[in-house]
Amino acid sequence: MTRYIGAPTSRVDGFAKVTGAAKYAAEFDAPGLAYGGVATSTIAKGRILRIDCEAALRVAGVIEVFTHENRPPLPDDDEAYKDATSPEGAPFRPLFDDRIMFDRQPIALVVAETSEIARFAASLIVVDYESEPHRTDMFRDLAAAIPLKAPSDSSQDAQFTPPKTRGRPDEALAAATTRHAGDYFVPIEHHNPMELFASTVVYEGDGRLTVYDKTQGVQNVQQYLCKVFEMRPEDLRVVSPFVGGAFGSGLRPQFQVMLAVLAARALRRSVRVALTRQQMYVLGYRPAMRQSVELGANADGTLAAIAHDALTITSTYEDFYRQETAWSGLLYKCANAKYAHRLARLDLPTPCDMRAPSAPTALFALESAMDELAVALEIDPLELRLRCYSDRDQNNDRPFSSKALRECYRQGAEAFGWEKRNREPRSMRDDGELIGWGMATGMWEALQMPIAVRIALGANGHAEVACATSDIGTGTYTIMAQVAADMLGSPLDSVSVKLGDSSLPQSPVEGGSWIAASVANGIATTAGAIRAELLRLAKRMPDSPFATAADSEVALVDGKLVTTGEPSHSALIADIMRHSGVDRVEQEKATEPRDDAARAHNTHSAIFVEVRVDEQLGVIRVTRVVSAIAAGRILNAKTAKSQISGSVVWGIGMALHEETLIDHRFGRIMNANIAEYHVPVNADIRDIDVIFVEEAHDANPLGIKGVGEIGVVGVAAAIANAVYNATGKRVRDLPITLDKLRL
Repeated sequence: MTRYIGAPTSRVDGFAKVTGAAKYAAEFDAPGLAYGGVATSTIAKGRILRIDCEAALRVAGVIEVFTHENRPPLPDDDEAYKDATSPEGAPFRPLFDDRIMFDRQPIALVVAETSEIARFAASLIVVDYESEPHRTDMFRDLAAAIPLKAPSDSSQDAQFTPPKTRGRPDEALAAATTRHAGDYFVPIEHHNPMELFASTVVYEGDGRLTVYDKTQGVQNVQQYLCKVFEMRPEDLRVVSPFVGGAFGSGLRPQFQVMLAVLAARALRRSVRVALTRQQMYVLGYRPAMRQSVELGANADGTLAAIAHDALTITSTYEDFYRQETAWSGLLYKCANAKYAHRLARLDLPTPCDMRAPSAPTALFALESAMDELAVALEIDPLELRLRCYSDRDQNNDRPFSSKALRECYRQGAEAFGWEKRNREPRSMRDDGELIGWGMATGMWEALQMPIAVRIALGANGHAEVACATSDIGTGTYTIMAQVAADMLGSPLDSVSVKLGDSSLPQSPVEGGSWIAASVANGIATTAGAIRAELLRLAKRMPDSPFATAADSEVALVDGKLVTTGEPSHSALIADIMRHSGVDRVEQEKATEPRDDAARAHNTHSAIFVEVRVDEQLGVIRVTRVVSAIAAGRILNAKTAKSQISGSVVWGIGMALHEETLIDHRFGRIMNANIAEYHVPVNADIRDIDVIFVEEAHDANPLGIKGVGEIGVVGVAAAIANAVYNATGKRVRDLPITLDKLRL
């Protein structure tokens, strides 16, 4: 029997994507479809005194203009606008009132017969404002930053607030043989997925709605819209079969979906609202942060003390924050540690999760600081990490379910040739270029969430697997098909997958790298129920070889039900169904994660990087990366490698390219486009070698951890450390651009 789990399998949805058969949110059609164009504010804070839509309404083809003055009634309750991912505070409500809370805030929706007319008419809306002083500079008033308190118990806040102090860090720092202190800065970064955010709302004849939305969670969007518009879930279906990238920007329902539904209900016709690239810059972002890290080392190179302080930004109306300071307690053994985290409230949209939220930024600071400490101690950076290795989660004093990080270090270093590194800066050269080698550690969470899966197995051997989860480009369609094929004993091409539909069995949003573990184990649970039902039917057959067999003693193999102890005792699934008078067996089961809170669950990585720096121009090229990953059982070696390679590219962008620039005089983003917001292109990417380190993980039946985000963590730090090795210049302010090197 062919085994599919772990095999390097091509995407089952690949043909649909490359031929254009895969439809995205803005590609679904409907009779009489109207189009919405969004008008946005030109100030960062204040009130709308007057909004004049007359010129827009006079444009031929314009159907209606919605503003806060004439929009249909909406709830006056913050709770109605909260979704499963909302932070504390009052969510933004588009077109709710005359208040302006950030630049380019949506203030009107023009609905017209074509998208071109709608967008043009939106540009004709004239607005008079009463401006108020705004603050978009996180450093302008540091005294106003809000401190986050360490948790007093195991409450939900403990996930993101700083850990409790361990030991006596101040005394330990004072007594340390070697000390290092540094401030590290990461700017605002935006997701910039290829697919623009859009929603197509199909107005059914009886008032029901089908909403095609770009989202990472169709049921989350459905629940949000039902609350806002006081609709029943059976009257509002959300569909998102394909997503052209999201990386966290699609976790929350974005404002275009609410505006599209508002217009469709008011006009009783189908409406599409698609945002421009510029408008997507108000949908959320990785928050800017300054981190202060102080390390104290003993004479033997072990850590005596750690102090980690983070300042991050949020909006004035919601408190968004993630765990920026706790990662050291998971990576490095240190009896004395203290942490602090403050929030600067700015007149900007609320930040949101961006691939591996908090880990790439926190570990840029921590892993850069560890490299600087290694330089001060005059020892190899890898050796320092091995001396400080921790076998326990010190923040919560618990062991890891598995931690193969030592093997990541060993295999990654061997593949890279790390033993040949010269630690003296500017010592490696080639043809006018300075060569630098750097490394860093990566770490992310390994989570599983509650989920439900339905499987229908037909007498012809075809299986349909259904779950409301999303595929945001990570290969969820494919791994679902692989796991189902193995569990049902079917060929891969006999399995079809349905997902991205709110009417399907329950699923969380796709984020946090938890969907692979969640849905795969969910499929295993439901496949077990299918097997049990077939066994029940098989026992009714005359002279059944399964008369005394237990569930645990049978398996589905090559279209048959077989006893595992005696493979000759078997029956074709088709014969079992025919004898029972059924043409399909269907089961839907919910799967809960195992209760394993006594252990920490994480993925780990070791990243080794080579850079070449033009000594005359300061231009930096990343020429070689080795990323060794320990992430439990790998479901698909091909798509998993693609995930890690893509994450490495993202890390290169974080280190060398990406930066959202704000003109604080106006509170406006200056480079809200992908011409001036720089991201890596093909010419920036050279060799990326991905190694999957074998690792047993028993926290779930299939041993899965997930690989969506671990690949980006630590990459920026490894590049910064390599740049130092090449040039002798330590850059603590991302991105590392040639002007900061000053060679």
